[in-house]
Amino acid sequence: MSKILIVTNHSYMLYRFRLELIQELMKTHEVVLSMPFVGHEDDFKALGIRCIKTEVDRRGINPGTDLKLFSVYRKLLKNEQPDAVITYSIKPNIYCGIACRMAGIPYCANVQGLGTAFQRKGLALLVTFLYRLALSKAKTVFFENEANACEFRRRGIIRPEKATVLPGAGINLESYPYIPYPENDVFRFLYLGRIMKEKGMDELFAAMRRLRSEYGGRVTLDLVGFYDDDYYKEQVERLAADGTAVYHGFQTDPIPYYASADCVVLPSYHEGMSNVLLEAAAVGRPTITSNIPGCREAVDDGKNGICVEAKSSYSLYTAMETVLNMPASLRSEMGLYGREKMYREFDKSIVVKRTVETIESCIRQE
Repeated sequence: MSKILIVTNHSYMLYRFRLELIQELMKTHEVVLSMPFVGHEDDFKALGIRCIKTEVDRRGINPGTDLKLFSVYRKLLKNEQPDAVITYSIKPNIYCGIACRMAGIPYCANVQGLGTAFQRKGLALLVTFLYRLALSKAKTVFFENEANACEFRRRGIIRPEKATVLPGAGINLESYPYIPYPENDVFRFLYLGRIMKEKGMDELFAAMRRLRSEYGGRVTLDLVGFYDDDYYKEQVERLAADGTAVYHGFQTDPIPYYASADCVVLPSYHEGMSNVLLEAAAVGRPTITSNIPGCREAVDDGKNGICVEAKSSYSLYTAMETVLNMPASLRSEMGLYGREKMYREFDKSIVVKRTVETIESCIRQE
């Protein structure tokens, strides 16, 4: 039985979005995980998977810290001698990718969005250079939307034949069942995710303040997630104090919050493929999101949601007001359309099957 080493920067995210893939790989391979232990590592161990705690500074750009991480990955590969490696997120993609290249170990990388690294010119040049080094020998690079794959080709990071575009991680339609539309006395918008600038918090809070000033207690915003930027903590506390928002903190089970929502809002600046939009649609809720790669694929504008201009609080406010004033029956129909769209385009079983077939093909090439 061949050994597959999976390297990522977040055990919780890996469990939430890649569990079915890992379980499928376990049927024919020994699977070993390398990751920081930030949740669900015990669940992985309970499945019989060996987990190696590997600390990764997800957001820092300290050269010394990154060089140390590269050395950790070099030692990891030497000790484990895997037959193939699968990496997730930017630092494992780059530093473990380079280590795999040097060790002659076949590897596949997953680009889950471009993130802030490609938004800043100087940093983008450095990341482009490092990605070229890391991915030049990758068997394939998985992308969650076509626009991200095009950007990597445009920058000369990969050759066209190296890209495999999938509809994100897909959505498990059994784990996220359709739930009938709620009958709320107060209209509940829901934001679920990290509370940070790149997720559109400035625009969302501005739109909600305007809605609250015009509609009063008829509308509120549920916030579910953790602060990735402490700058917003004081703002959220002020919004909560006057009833504009309710902060629920980080929650391991998002389904009750989707169930009670009238509409889910994600005004993000950039995404790979938004799992929140897939989950919301699967449960049967209309969505409002930015018209950007990684978001617009999940929304047929006007049918299961509305796409708005990114970084525009007015565009966001207009869409939120439109949905707020729709008949509940129309919002329910939008939710049903979204559920059907998930069946057609994002069913996790299909995504897992395609991913495993690609990985197996890469291993057989050796």
